Amino acid sequence: MLGVVPEEKVIGGKKEASPVTQAGPIILDSNSTEKVSERVLGVIPARLASTRLPKKMLRHIAGRPMLEWVYEAAVRCPDLHTIIVATDSEEIADLCRQRGWPFRMTSLDLPSGSDRVQAVAEEIPADIYVNIQGDEPLLRPEHLSALLRPFRRAHVGVSTLRVACPPESVTNPNVVKVVTSLDGRALYFSRSAIPFDREHSHPGYWKHIGLYAYRASALQQFTRLPYGELERAERLEQLRFLENGIAVYVETTGIDTIGVDTQEDLLAVERILGGRGPSPIA
Repeated sequence: MLGVVPEEKVIGGKKEASPVTQAGPIILDSNSTEKVSERVLGVIPARLASTRLPKKMLRHIAGRPMLEWVYEAAVRCPDLHTIIVATDSEEIADLCRQRGWPFRMTSLDLPSGSDRVQAVAEEIPADIYVNIQGDEPLLRPEHLSALLRPFRRAHVGVSTLRVACPPESVTNPNVVKVVTSLDGRALYFSRSAIPFDREHSHPGYWKHIGLYAYRASALQQFTRLPYGELERAERLEQLRFLENGIAVYVETTGIDTIGVDTQEDLLAVERILGGRGPSPIA
């Protein structure tokens, strides 16, 4: 899908790789009688700074940098047109050059991964942008295909994923939970156990997986909105959409992931990926 990193250029004072040659738009729903053609760009925000696990994107898991596991999974997804790494780090840029991955250098001052995706969107046009977390080494192509399914409906502007929450994680504040309406719209995301089981009816709990896809207009709108009280309280940027009345549609996946934030997370992923062989890049 992707070739060698092209010649670099400087945009806004930052050196970065030029975009690869764009192919035609893809068909999101090959089985539907109403086929919707969309140009889909995957962006992996890869910030090097991390307070709990320094330089985690470059930490090795089963002999390869964490970022490599994420990139290889993303590039195998047939629904993504192009993959770009968006980083503020020359060390990550060097890894991209070594591996032949297209990348963009972005400002150190950008507050979130979504802002980094928007910085790429300002240079590379697409209909839908997919925010692929660089600290999700258990990512699979199936996650990204599921993330894009809601866009078969023209009114959907933002999507994300959920998976059944293990009982031991329901009260863990590091595991974000989500509740939805019957049509799949997110009602709320929280670090608390939602819903509260007052009647001991044992409701199903859903863990939020922090992957997002946005139509270009929704992404641009998000980055222009101010921080809200709920977002500040929970430290969850997706609440900015809900506070401003922007619907987020949640697709279900049966495949859980482990977002790597701590050394314990890193070891847990190492135990899982240690038994896998190298994954070919399609």
